[in-house]
Amino acid sequence: MSIYDFKVRAQDGSEVSMEQYRGRVLIIVNTATGCGFTPQYDELQDLYELHQKDGLEILDFPCNQFMEQAPGSDEEIHSFCTGRYGITFPQFSKVDVNGENAIPLYKYLTQNTTFGGFGKGPMAIVLKPIVKRMDKDYKNNGNIKWNFTKIVIDRNGNIAGRFEPTQPMEALKSKVEELL
Repeated sequence: MSIYDFKVRAQDGSEVSMEQYRGRVLIIVNTATGCGFTPQYDELQDLYELHQKDGLEILDFPCNQFMEQAPGSDEEIHSFCTGRYGITFPQFSKVDVNGENAIPLYKYLTQNTTFGGFGKGPMAIVLKPIVKRMDKDYKNNGNIKWNFTKIVIDRNGNIAGRFEPTQPMEALKSKVEELL
C-alpha cells in the first residue's frame, strides 16, 4: 500500500485520488481555525508560494478532534482560511485523524509515523498535560497529538518526516527543500 492508493474528499465534497499528487513533495497537515497554531497558515502559505513551482503541494485537512477548534462547515472553514490567511493550497473536507472514524489516509499515516515529542518551548509545556489527559500513552503511539501536525511525503510517495506543531517551521522548510 502507498500514499497514492488513497482517495480523500475535497472541500467541495468531490472525491480526489492521491494519485494526482504522484511525483510531488507533499505536506499533509491537519488544521483548525480556532487554535493557537492557526497563524501557521501564514508560514505554510509562504512556503507554498516559494516552492509550489518546484513541486510542493500542501494538503490541508481541517479537523475538529482537538478541543473542537475547527467548528463550522467546510465552506465556513474555507472562507475563513482564504479570507484571513489567503491560502491557495488545496483544502479538503473536515476529517477525523484519529480513532475509528479516522479517514483511511490518516490511519495509514499514523500507523507509519511515530511521535517525536513536543520539544521544550512554551507551547510544548502547555500541550503536554492536555495531550496526556486525552491519551495516557501518547508518547508511544503514532496518533496525531494536536492541530497542525505536518507529515512530509517525498516525490516517490514515502513518508519522509513528521513535524509536530511545536517544532519550528524552519525545520519543516529545510526538510522540504532537501526533498525538492
